[in-house]
Amino acid sequence: MAIINNLHFLALLFVTLTVASASADDQTKTVEFNVKPGGEVHTFSEKMREYECSFTYASQGGTNEQWLMSVGLSDDDGLFSCSVWRPQGKSYLFFTQFKAELKGAKIEYANAYSQTAAGGQRDVTLREDEFTVGDSTVTHKDGKFRAELSKLTIIARTRHDEL
Repeated sequence: MAIINNLHFLALLFVTLTVASASADDQTKTVEFNVKPGGEVHTFSEKMREYECSFTYASQGGTNEQWLMSVGLSDDDGLFSCSVWRPQGKSYLFFTQFKAELKGAKIEYANAYSQTAAGGQRDVTLREDEFTVGDSTVTHKDGKFRAELSKLTIIARTRHDEL
């Protein structure tokens, strides 16, 4: 359990540092995009060198929301991170589906949140039975996902294994 907690802490630290230093160098990049309601499936993707993060979703209700996607590489290029979130905190859209997919890296840690830490609020994680984490994807679970999504964080190991 201590190893999982340590991995969770390191993952959050890595994501925090990635976001904090976004756009400062070629190791991180943060871009803004609109999450559009209407029930249609949309995909937004961002690349960092040979690694890519794609966020595919469908949502209902309300109007467009501004979200951010941050991708980054650790200093040794051993970890690739992808975070997708609504910076204003809780989304008011109802997500009928979501999937984040990485290319070129294997997921080591991922979490999904119904609310993000903003405006005095705290992160609220989705229940473990609402989503599934695979080697390269984080996906909602049909019949279990309660349509609330405000943030995804993913840390993956790149295929650059040094001997």
